[in-house]
Amino acid sequence: MTDRFAKAARDGTTHVDGFNQISQGLLPGHMGIEFTHMEPDRIEAFLQIEQHHLNPSGFLHGGTVVSLADTLAGYATVINLPEGATGFTTIELKTNFLSTAANGKLFGRAKPLHIGRSTQVWDVETWREADQKITAHFRCTQMVFFAKG
Repeated sequence: MTDRFAKAARDGTTHVDGFNQISQGLLPGHMGIEFTHMEPDRIEAFLQIEQHHLNPSGFLHGGTVVSLADTLAGYATVINLPEGATGFTTIELKTNFLSTAANGKLFGRAKPLHIGRSTQVWDVETWREADQKITAHFRCTQMVFFAKG
């Protein structure tokens, strides 16, 4: 597990303010992802859509949506790691894009489909603020690591 996450887990800072602080200087911070809700069974965040989040057509770049969703699934995994776990990695992800946006805020919510000792599966929906329309459905499988020996 990264030093930042390990420290957060030890210090009990796996909450909204703690994860917003941990994100600074990393991809989630650079993208402007802000966490708004954090519980073991539901994590929410948003980003304000800016020019650098768009593709050449002027709409959300798919990577922006996947980055928000993957960040939510990853941070959700962190707060649900079993005792003795040393970290995790993504072993599969899939995204269905249902609509897009060009401005406003993009919200996301991660909910667990499965939280086991060796794997976790997270579903994330993203939606645009203006009309609450779902923009994507994302599913991510995480493999949990333990120290050998």
